[in-house]
Amino acid sequence: MNFQLKFKVTEKLYLKDPEKSELGKSLVKNAIELIFEIGFEHFTFKKLATKIGSTEATIYRYFSSKHKLLTYILNWYWSYLECISQLRVSEIKLASDKLDKILEIITHHDKSCVEIEDYDLAKLHAIVVSESSKSYLVKEVDEINKDMVFSPLENLCAFISNIISASNPKFPYPTSLASTLLETAHDQQFFSEHMSKLTDNKDNQNHKSYVLNYLKYLTFNLTK
Repeated sequence: MNFQLKFKVTEKLYLKDPEKSELGKSLVKNAIELIFEIGFEHFTFKKLATKIGSTEATIYRYFSSKHKLLTYILNWYWSYLECISQLRVSEIKLASDKLDKILEIITHHDKSCVEIEDYDLAKLHAIVVSESSKSYLVKEVDEINKDMVFSPLENLCAFISNIISASNPKFPYPTSLASTLLETAHDQQFFSEHMSKLTDNKDNQNHKSYVLNYLKYLTFNLTK
């Protein structure tokens, strides 16, 4: 069964809420498709306008820059991951098993993930793997962060950190490990797919499985 998910994305990222109109929703959905197809560097509002049969001026009424549009898309994704993680671990008793489930979710191994009507999750995940660092690895990050636009990522990190602490209350770096796991899940998959000499996936096995196995080894050896 398909259903829609609604998350509150900070209004600092948009000029007009895309969730409140069909055009706005189409704009975001097609932006995901286009970024997935051509990459963020080659993505422009002009190309997006052509794809949706509209004008650049229309897109600029929703977003002032493509950086804010990318961050909006990523915020939706981080909020989705936290929502799914909360649902899945609520049914699990042991903290270590909860942590195991979290690793499956952030590497897209959770087979029970629902189908949603909003956006293509596989393409969203691919964008996160290849493009997410471009949202915050910018010179103006401190100024941007004053508007709390990275709160969904920080909230997801805090949620994972709490599970790590529950698994081993004596572990001294739960938040650092949580953020490391999230970043490593993306970086190692990207390296596995495109720069395998930076990984131990020498046999070019399933990239997601490789990353999941690596994260499990890292996590449970550090927190045991």
